Amino acid sequence: MENQKSIILASASPRRKELMQKWGYDFTVVPAQIDEASYGCENIEPAEYAKKLAEAKAMDVASKFPQNLTIGADTIVDLEGEIIGKPENSQHAREITTKLFSCPHKVITALAIIRLCDSTKIIQSDITVVYPRKMSLQQIESHIQSGNWEGKAGAYGIQETGDEFVEKIEGSFTNVMGMPMEMLERLLKGIGYGK
Repeated sequence: MENQKSIILASASPRRKELMQKWGYDFTVVPAQIDEASYGCENIEPAEYAKKLAEAKAMDVASKFPQNLTIGADTIVDLEGEIIGKPENSQHAREITTKLFSCPHKVITALAIIRLCDSTKIIQSDITVVYPRKMSLQQIESHIQSGNWEGKAGAYGIQETGDEFVEKIEGSFTNVMGMPMEMLERLLKGIGYGK
């Protein structure tokens, strides 16, 4: 795997893996081993927080494979400046869902592209505005019962619940899924990684 042209995705997310496969990238998955909870989100802009986590994930894996190009990603939801990550349990998911589906919110995904052997380091974020449909208490409950909120920033996955819960979006759809593919493609082409 020690090859400057080989890409490592530092994420265990099945959605990120699927998107990169669909877009035709050849890569290996090596999930980062960082404790996200140890990165405080107080007094930091939401996009900067996402960048900090994406960089930490990429660096964790890049340090083990310095010759490879490593991609780290982190997705958060920004509700009027409040950073909302993944829910801890069903009650937390219920609170998040009730809050988020009452007004527009931003989904921010940061990408960190790092290769240590030649000091390549690119960190950028993409923002999509999501305009949700107002959910009834019954819809919220059935969403919580479905378990579709587990492991997802903002407690929902647009690819599973989009039509039902989302009126429209402004920006990249793949960004809301956790991997802004248009931005990734542009950044990779910029450093000679055309598919």
